[in-house]
Amino acid sequence: PLAIASLKGFDKKYGITLVPSKEASWAAVRDKLVAGELDAAHILYGMLYGLELGIASKPQAMANLMTLNRNGQAITLSSELQEKGVTDLGGLKKLIDLQAPGSYTFAHTFPTGTHAMWLYYWLASGGINPFDDIRTVVVPPPQMVMNMRIGNMSGFCVGEPWNARAINDRIGFTAATSQDIWPEHPEKILGTRSEWVTRHPNTARALVAALIEAQRWIDASAENTRETARLLARRAWLNTKEQYLSGRMLGEYDNGIGRRWQDAHPMRFYERGEVSFPWLSDGMWFLTQFRRWGLLKSAPDYLAVAQRINRIDVWKEAAQAVGGISAPTQAMRSSTLIDGKVWNGADPEGYARSFAIQRKGA
Repeated sequence: PLAIASLKGFDKKYGITLVPSKEASWAAVRDKLVAGELDAAHILYGMLYGLELGIASKPQAMANLMTLNRNGQAITLSSELQEKGVTDLGGLKKLIDLQAPGSYTFAHTFPTGTHAMWLYYWLASGGINPFDDIRTVVVPPPQMVMNMRIGNMSGFCVGEPWNARAINDRIGFTAATSQDIWPEHPEKILGTRSEWVTRHPNTARALVAALIEAQRWIDASAENTRETARLLARRAWLNTKEQYLSGRMLGEYDNGIGRRWQDAHPMRFYERGEVSFPWLSDGMWFLTQFRRWGLLKSAPDYLAVAQRINRIDVWKEAAQAVGGISAPTQAMRSSTLIDGKVWNGADPEGYARSFAIQRKGA
């Protein structure tokens, strides 16, 4: 949405000018956002919450202005694993059980980010403890495919185009999509510093409105989605081939080992404006996983943290400016994840402690 808002002029409609900045890694995005070099950023959901809570850094008051998209990430396993008979999570569990703990390495993009949480949740749903049974490393998205090619990892969780690229290069296959793990999950968000919203309330509102317009444009037609893929593939943005983006953005999947399907939960940007709403329960879910995996040593005030970060007030003002969007009547939603557990925000600490597989000492 940031790219489309800039390229299609939705920013100008609301009296602002977006100046996109391409960064090499999520750590670079974090550092520049905290330092004030970026006013706002397309950012990993969990990263923003980690910054607020001071996980591995000094606490920084942050704000989530909107969700930018749902679904559309994936877990890739190496062709080497496939040659050993692994085609799914069950097969991976059997192979890992035969080896010493830590024999296999898996990558994600940031310790508190969505990709880490999807990877951990997926592995644990199959009986694999991501902290005891395997080794995990952080790798910037553009370096995932290269590192798998040279044998540095057996699997990774990342967004596109890197999963599709691994299939095209015949070094891996898609073992799971993130929507397999949590259908209609939140993905990237528009993050900023809380003080920036306080100092620039009108700009914050205009920014959200412009991005909602961009989301609506992307999802208005398949051709608009394909054009978005073409634009993002340019050197100035992702510098990749359009084909690595367009299919999966439209929900057209090929897992690289013989299965093709039209996904029931494709990447979504608009959905009558609902995608962009910063649900409190979405943010609280990441806190439950931080507890599960020992990133938080004590229970936070789940609801208060989410209410502080997720700026529903700004979203409502922006949605009203755009028009034609009905705000949800409540800030919690219910979801059933891959392991059959229902998440609805009602008992976050109970949910966090209910998992059979957790990090020791968490």
